[in-house]
Amino acid sequence: MTDPLVAAEEALDRHGDGRTVFIDATWTFPAGPQPAHDGYIPGAVPLDIDTVKDTGNPLPHMLPSTGVFAAHMDALGITNDTPVIVYDWIGLFSAPRVWWMFKVMGHDDIRVLDGGLHAWLAAGGPVTDEPGVATPSSGYVATFRPERVADRIAVLAASQSDSANIIDARPRARFEGASPEPREGMRSGHIPGAICHAFLDLWTPERAMRRDRKVSQTPGFEPGKPVITTCGSGVTASLLALALEREGIIAAVYDGSWAEWGSRPDTPVETGPQRKGGA
Repeated sequence: MTDPLVAAEEALDRHGDGRTVFIDATWTFPAGPQPAHDGYIPGAVPLDIDTVKDTGNPLPHMLPSTGVFAAHMDALGITNDTPVIVYDWIGLFSAPRVWWMFKVMGHDDIRVLDGGLHAWLAAGGPVTDEPGVATPSSGYVATFRPERVADRIAVLAASQSDSANIIDARPRARFEGASPEPREGMRSGHIPGAICHAFLDLWTPERAMRRDRKVSQTPGFEPGKPVITTCGSGVTASLLALALEREGIIAAVYDGSWAEWGSRPDTPVETGPQRKGGA
């Protein structure tokens, strides 16, 4: 399995090869981590997860249809065989969400720049003040992979039957309900039976991927069971999915995540420490 991460040095070698498209996927929200650097990798085209989404769904940045995704790829000049490197200004935050979207849509030749723009600059990579301008293409075909996505009904069934590892990427205080959710109207706590592996535990001080942490070694993780990742709105759940893929495990991301689960009156919620694993 190809490593979904690419080091800055390799990304520099591939920059300007005439084939690889770089995508700037920088995104955050007021309570989230803020970008440390401004600028764009030369030629990088922006992809905003609040634009490439299901515009008819009130939940934040839900997956678009295959047709909508394909139209955005055509606008960005990306074909089905285009190699793609995606990054963000924070390090490893929103870029894994775009990696996951590509994977869901059947595009495998995509990797995430480990450490993001900070790592690029540390490796001597140039930046510009303006994003790249895409040369539109046509004919992109998205092939939806349902095994990489979980909806509320599937998560509820997995929670009730204990048939999957449900791993939550939110900080432990939010998972346990000890601190409020940053979005209004959300209950506090977690999906019953879920285990917590906070996304911050996967970061080095430079916000690259820690190599000494495995999500599959999270207390309470049961090998052999399917895996569903979740978080606040499906962004850092995608970082868990990326980390798991490096471990040889394909996870489904709960796209609605806590933005859906925590806002509904009919979904069960637990508070306090996780039941599994003694954590």
